[in-house]
Amino acid sequence: MLEAAGTSGSETERGTYMASIRTFSAVTAALLLTAACSAAERDDAGEIAVAGAVDAFSIRVGDCYDDEMFFADEVTEVPGIPCVEPHDNEVFALFDLSGVRYPGDERVLDLADAGCLERFAGYVGADYDESVLMITTLVPSEESWVGIDDREVVCVAYHMELEKLTGSVRATGM
Repeated sequence: MLEAAGTSGSETERGTYMASIRTFSAVTAALLLTAACSAAERDDAGEIAVAGAVDAFSIRVGDCYDDEMFFADEVTEVPGIPCVEPHDNEVFALFDLSGVRYPGDERVLDLADAGCLERFAGYVGADYDESVLMITTLVPSEESWVGIDDREVVCVAYHMELEKLTGSVRATGM
């Protein structure tokens, strides 16, 4: 039985109890941190089979993930999840922008939006205007463009009502 502070019980019992709580809390925190930082595992087909972190430069078409990553300005990884489980987003296309010089944030976003719109119907099986899905993009930053020659745009679909998706949106006509 747990005792509230200031109730009966010896100082030794309370000290042992508090040490047990601290140990339990430390172990729980370590397990949660390990789970949050563990890499996603893929099956033989390359699909995410076990949830975990997916490096931003390892994202594949068909990867599903949740929204936790949107609290950062720059994305280094996304919380990948098997598409059969409820999820927020699905990657439907990847393509590279061209050019040697960084064209500017606004131009990168315009090119990314246009490129993703061109690829949407081919993956989802419905025109964007007729779909319940919306598009967001992950784009190279000026730093990654210049520093590591990053040109990749990640096209992502999500439900317009922010409902969880279950299963892939590929060829669903959603």
